[in-house]
Amino acid sequence: MTEDPAKTAALYDAINTWGDSDDFHLDLVRSADAVLDVGCGTGALLHAARASGHTGRLVGLDPDPHALAVARRHEGVEWVEGVLGTAGYEAEFDLVVMTGHVFQVFLTDDDVRAQFTAVRRALRPGGRYAFETRNPGARAWERWTPGHGVDITGENGERVRVEHRVEDVRDGLVRFSETHSSPDWAEDVVERATLRFTTAEQVDALLAETGFEVLERHGSWDRAPLTATSREIITVARPALSAEAAVGLPRRIGDEPRGSRTTWTTGNGSGA
Repeated sequence: MTEDPAKTAALYDAINTWGDSDDFHLDLVRSADAVLDVGCGTGALLHAARASGHTGRLVGLDPDPHALAVARRHEGVEWVEGVLGTAGYEAEFDLVVMTGHVFQVFLTDDDVRAQFTAVRRALRPGGRYAFETRNPGARAWERWTPGHGVDITGENGERVRVEHRVEDVRDGLVRFSETHSSPDWAEDVVERATLRFTTAEQVDALLAETGFEVLERHGSWDRAPLTATSREIITVARPALSAEAAVGLPRRIGDEPRGSRTTWTTGNGSGA
């Protein structure tokens, strides 16, 4: 068994086909002039936005060069390798999105505070921030088993099986492996990752600490209300009117696994 990030990046879109979560975020992107997709991966969302007629600025940011190599097959989008904390964006975007459960790769409160603060800096006045995290009440990790694996066809016609195995669940952190296997390969490709599960109350407390207020909260992609067992905690937030004072920032004028980018996320929002 080995790691092969280029191979798994090439498989990502075949595993994570377009779903309800993508429709939800695409509607938001279409309504904003300048959009930053944090953890954009292979770039399907921004490519779809441009293809559907979006004429404003679209920026996809991701630390994975292999995922970006796939994204860069599509023109008309600024594809940037890096992370938000060091990207240096200041009041440039009307919308920041963090899709595909990217939010769950930030494993501590301090990690989340740093991301939220960087998002605030990147937003223009009146801008919005949209992200989702799996609701711990739905216990999605219990379905991350080989029995819930998926079979796909790779770019070169190879048959690929994708399976997950949970290794540890502790203190809101779920550690697991993702195995890609094919009879056409010499060996399996295995990646390991850890995701954090937070409650809506935890999310809201961290948003408030960093100067945000919640505009929308849903429990599913059809905008149903959040319940104790909803699969998702979907949030659309904006900087609070008193945000500058709340976080000490200067006043400005004007985030079942199905996928492979396990350093950031595992699967799109339509998964379990």
